[in-house]
Amino acid sequence: MTRKQLRKIGTISLFVLPGLIIVLMFIVIPLFMSMYNSLFSWTQLIRNKFVGFENFAKLFGGFPYRDMFFNALKNNVTWFLMTVFIQNILGLLFGYVLSRRIPGHAIFQRIFFLPVLFSIVAVGYLWGLYLRPNGLLNEILNLIGKPEWRHAWLGEAKFATPTIIMVNIWRWIGFPSLVFMAAVDNVSVECLESAYLDGAGEWKIFSKIVLPLIVPSITIITVLTIIGSLNVFEQVYTMAGLDGAPNYATDTIGTLFYRTAFGSVDAGSPEIGIGSAISVIIYIMTFVFSLITVVSSRKREVEV
Repeated sequence: MTRKQLRKIGTISLFVLPGLIIVLMFIVIPLFMSMYNSLFSWTQLIRNKFVGFENFAKLFGGFPYRDMFFNALKNNVTWFLMTVFIQNILGLLFGYVLSRRIPGHAIFQRIFFLPVLFSIVAVGYLWGLYLRPNGLLNEILNLIGKPEWRHAWLGEAKFATPTIIMVNIWRWIGFPSLVFMAAVDNVSVECLESAYLDGAGEWKIFSKIVLPLIVPSITIITVLTIIGSLNVFEQVYTMAGLDGAPNYATDTIGTLFYRTAFGSVDAGSPEIGIGSAISVIIYIMTFVFSLITVVSSRKREVEV
């Protein structure tokens, strides 16, 4: 190997090493530590004997963890479905419209993306105030003559999770909008002009030309949605707390993990073994579902 090649490898390593160290410290090592800890019984913070997959058996078959886990998983699935069908589809629509350079498109770009820059703690706290029984939203409903629409948005089980998800969608919808706008902007102008000359309408151009060509961006957004939906924590924590109130209606796998592993709120003493098992399940589901999405999307990608 020549000196020039060695210098090139050294330069590349210099730039890669900081990111690699961060990934090892905050992702890889904690992951393997969670896997290791999930195979032992624990007394408070003291690791005891090796128990194999007993913690996983308790999680999936023991009371009360089984019911709590599947209830939390159901809420995570609700997060994913609402995010895909509201946030991502609206983001695709907004991105496509903005790419057509409508009047004021630059202002709309900033309006859509501005909430993404807000602190998640500030967003959760302020929306928590707006959604109180005597909060801003209910007062607006009074003013427009719809008092029957008033609810304790975070206090009623059937409204709590959808309400928090809608706040999260409001905060994040600017991100997929800009991603999709950039993807549409990269579609070949020649393809679009040829379609217009052939008499194709706007819908046909979008569905037959634009949509197949932006599949890589759709894949990225979908994978990020999977990761985000399975790791929901901050938004729920700031708006509803760690106890899944009301009656575990807002509980997610993330809040269940925290409550179990650290013994906070009503969980009693820490159950680090079961908490570690939950974290391993989160990782496995994230990896498997993301991999399935990427592999299935590859078959739909179109090259020009």
